[in-house]
Amino acid sequence: MKKMCTGIFVGTLLMLFSMSCFAMGRQENKKAIVLAGFGTSYPSALVAITDIQKQVQKAFPGIKVKLAFTSNIIRNIWHRRQSDKNFLKEHKDIPEEILYVKGPLATIADLQDEGYRTIVVQPTHIYNGEEYTDLCSYVRGLNEIKTIKAKYMPFVKLVVGRPALGKHGIVHNYHEDMTVAAKALHADVALARKSGAALVYMGHGNEFYSTGIYAEFQQVMRKMYPQAEIFVGTVEGFPSLNDVLLSLESAKIKKVMLKPLMIVAGDHANNDMAGNEDDSWKSTFKRAGIRVQCVMHGLGENPEWADIYVQHIKDVVRDNGITL
Repeated sequence: MKKMCTGIFVGTLLMLFSMSCFAMGRQENKKAIVLAGFGTSYPSALVAITDIQKQVQKAFPGIKVKLAFTSNIIRNIWHRRQSDKNFLKEHKDIPEEILYVKGPLATIADLQDEGYRTIVVQPTHIYNGEEYTDLCSYVRGLNEIKTIKAKYMPFVKLVVGRPALGKHGIVHNYHEDMTVAAKALHADVALARKSGAALVYMGHGNEFYSTGIYAEFQQVMRKMYPQAEIFVGTVEGFPSLNDVLLSLESAKIKKVMLKPLMIVAGDHANNDMAGNEDDSWKSTFKRAGIRVQCVMHGLGENPEWADIYVQHIKDVVRDNGITL
C-alpha cells in the first residue's frame, strides 16, 4: 500500500511538471478593456469617468476594465497628489486607480505584461479629433511589432473602438452614431424647455482638426427636437463662442441653459463655461442681456451616453472576431 501511494504521488508530480513545461511554451491570452479619455483634475468631475467604467464593467462581467488618461498634464497632477497628504485627507474617496493613472501606452503595456493579449481600447472622446487620432497612432505602432516566432507576438488582438460621434468610414455610418448621441440627450432638452431656456452646449473642439462635426451635430439635434432651441459651440474651433452669441442674438434668445458637451464638468466647464472671468461663456452671454443657467454635469454622468461606449465596444469586438 505504501509503495502504491508513493507511486501515485510521484506520478502526480510528473504530470504536473509536464503540464507546467507545456504551459511555459505558451503565453496567456486574457482579455481586457481600456477606457481612454482626456481625464480631469477635478475630484468632483471624476464621477463621470467612474460611472462609464462601472457601466462598461457591468456590460462585460469578468473582463478587466482599466482607465487611461491621454493628457500628460492631467496625469502629472494626479501623480503629484499621491504624496500630497492634505489633498488625500480631504479626498479620501479618490480611487487608487485615479491617483496612479497612466497613459494608454503604459496601461496597455502593463496589461500585456500581466498576460492580457486581447485588448480593446475604447476612447471616451466625443469625436474623431486630435486626441483620438493620436490614440489610434499609438495602437497602430504597437500592432506593427512583429516577432520571429508568431507565438511570441505581444498581442493576439489589439483594437480601437470609435468615439461617441463616430468617424468617417463605410463600416459604421457616423450619421447613425450622431443620431444615437442626440437621442441620449433628450433629458437635457426636456430640462431646458421646462426652464423656458434655449439649450447651449459648449464642446471642447480642436485647433488642428475640423470641428465641423459640432455644427453638424447641432443640426441633428435641431431636427430631432424641433420644438427646442439648440445651439452648439466649441472652446477651440468652429462654431466659436462669438458664433454662438451671434446666433442667440439673431434668434432674440433671452435665457439659456448652458451645459458642457464634454465627458466631465472639469476645468473647461468650471472656468471657460461657468467662470466669472470676463471672457467666460456665462459672462459673455450676461453682458449681452441673456440670462444664464449653468448645469455642471458631464456627459459621462448620463447612463444613456455611457451606453454609447458599451455599444461601440460590442461593435469593435464583433468586427474583429473577438468574444468578450
